[in-house]
Amino acid sequence: MRVTTLTMMHMSVFLLLVSSASASHYYGGFLTFTPKGLNPDGSLTVEILYREAYRICFPYQTWYCYSGNCGITTRSVTGQIASYSGPSYSWCQLETILIKNVPTDSPFEMREASCCWIYAPNNNAQWNLFAHIDLGTRSDTGKPNSSPVTTILPAIRVPQNCQRELKLLAHDPDADVVRCRYGILPNIECGTCYQHPDFFLDENSCTLTHFPTAITGTHVFELVLEDYPEQSIGVSHRDGTQLPRYPWTSYSQTTTSSPWQWFTSTTTSTPWQWFTSTTTSTPWQWFTSTTTSMPWLATTTISPPSNALSSIPLQFIVQVDQSVPSCADGEYLPMFQSPTPEHGKIIYAAVNYELAIKVKAAARFSTLTNIFISGPLNITKVVNANGNTAEAVIKWTPGSDGFGEHFPVCFVAESVLGSSFYNSEMRCVVIVVGHTTGEATVSCNEMTMTVEIEKASIPGLNDGFVRLKDPLCTLMSNSTHIIGTMSLNTCGTEIEEDDESIIFKNEIVSFENTSTIITRTSELNIGFSCKYPKKGKASFSFTVHKPPYVFTENGFGTFAYQFELFTDRLFNSMVDPSAYPPQVNLGEMIYMQIAATSPILNTVLYVDSCRATPYDDPNYPVFYSIIENGCIVDNTVVVYENNNTMYKFGMEAFKFIGLHERVYITCSVILCEAGNHTRCSQGCVNGTATPAPHYRRRRAAITETSSHFISQGP
Repeated sequence: MRVTTLTMMHMSVFLLLVSSASASHYYGGFLTFTPKGLNPDGSLTVEILYREAYRICFPYQTWYCYSGNCGITTRSVTGQIASYSGPSYSWCQLETILIKNVPTDSPFEMREASCCWIYAPNNNAQWNLFAHIDLGTRSDTGKPNSSPVTTILPAIRVPQNCQRELKLLAHDPDADVVRCRYGILPNIECGTCYQHPDFFLDENSCTLTHFPTAITGTHVFELVLEDYPEQSIGVSHRDGTQLPRYPWTSYSQTTTSSPWQWFTSTTTSTPWQWFTSTTTSTPWQWFTSTTTSMPWLATTTISPPSNALSSIPLQFIVQVDQSVPSCADGEYLPMFQSPTPEHGKIIYAAVNYELAIKVKAAARFSTLTNIFISGPLNITKVVNANGNTAEAVIKWTPGSDGFGEHFPVCFVAESVLGSSFYNSEMRCVVIVVGHTTGEATVSCNEMTMTVEIEKASIPGLNDGFVRLKDPLCTLMSNSTHIIGTMSLNTCGTEIEEDDESIIFKNEIVSFENTSTIITRTSELNIGFSCKYPKKGKASFSFTVHKPPYVFTENGFGTFAYQFELFTDRLFNSMVDPSAYPPQVNLGEMIYMQIAATSPILNTVLYVDSCRATPYDDPNYPVFYSIIENGCIVDNTVVVYENNNTMYKFGMEAFKFIGLHERVYITCSVILCEAGNHTRCSQGCVNGTATPAPHYRRRRAAITETSSHFISQGP
């Protein structure tokens, strides 16, 4: 009977492959799921999301129920989210959202299979996707499990001669441990299940490393993501069954409590029954074979899949291109720059509020052409590619149906030189929807933005733990309002523009008290902006010259720093703002002055560090130190005056070696109350001295401001 069932299954797969042989070539896909709650009739609602990529934009296949009761689909939405057209390949990525009503919380499995992958060595063209879903109640959370969250660009380029890392997104909404592995069940969760000897998959970190030994061309990856609890738990179901789930480190194939025991089940209702067969015609023998002629055994002996909380597929291709002259990021291969978020960053958004993510990439010797993204439906991007740099603003407005969910977004920058195309690293972020928002009153003038929030409009607000986008920028608070004033180029303010306007955007967010491990306050995320028309009668104009930097902090009120260049050592004549960028000769002295203005009397200005960069970014990797930890490190620096509110200094002009013609000077400055033991009173702390302790300001006695970056130039 088992042999007959197995034969029929293989026949159905064969017929499916034959019927789909003319389908457009496949580039990969994945599936995730999110429980959405209990219905009045006792059924459960679950959201199934899957993305797949084909050569052209057409949803060729659909998932079907492989085992268990998969319920009925009550709503289905499909749309295009990304596409690419290039000399090596073209693809279109589609997203489908299925809302299902499932009558039981017992485990079920979904599968999709067809033909054909795009051409790739070591691949037989067949593809298979498989997902194991369990909606039982977890003993640790009291809720059903959510699968890991992931996405990916369908095709990633790497040069043949470079070792490159592809960091896969493996985020879990339940804070479980996520592991990535190769698919190992042929015709179930993979086609050939090939494990590439020229790539190393770190299953714990979900990082795929390419070694410079891989042949050029297309390489198919059929991976599986699984989540495991941090501690041993049980998953209970209405039919009375309770399945134990263990942390990954506690799994053992020799103990009776091991989750491997479920593979030996002889119950006919489970699809795993055929693994217990001892006949040579069963595919179980493939996993125990030591024959090296089978490609899936080329690198290691395969073990059966583990009993995770859930199992979802992740499939894609890696295109190994011809060699690149240099493997260093930022030369031929694009490199992401600030304010691009780091890989794995959690970004909070609110229902019906537009979220904007800014991405920037550059390369010295190749031309940036585009920034590609894979994100949720209705996500948009505006890309400005200009020579050696490219910037993109990714925008998305979550709807109410996304409340509480985690949405993945990945992006890659591409550049070209002649007929060669290069990809940056892939970065991915997770957008979490559902934070508290309030209304902000904003006033704008030609140099500053002022924002006010009425405390009564946000119940439970702890005004002691709110700040602007820049963590170093805090806010003032009185009995009724939270208030902040900042200049247009400080505190993490981002600049966007369209054909009509220039927009300065920031947000007020809450942060946690790091001395505790719990919170009883709502998270806060309130965006605000100032919009200025580009055309028509305007009261001011935008120039290269930086206006005064304005900040607001509790205990210091609103204070400002002004960073200016002067024509000589007497500091009587300031360089005219209309003359920016000023031109100076190499070796010529340049004179700079930092002045502080504060409503608090008896304050001290302290210049902690100054560095030069070729771009207006203090974190740019190419920099030259002028002052560090209050100590002068450039031997041409002369300090002409250093009093409580004024710092005047000069140095010989220089240029960066290479293509950089401009220099920006950025300094980190602090304002302190005089007479207190603060960072200002410590002065120079050189590298050989014992590091000075970091003084965390107590709210009962605030004696110094946060450290703020101010810059001038180029």
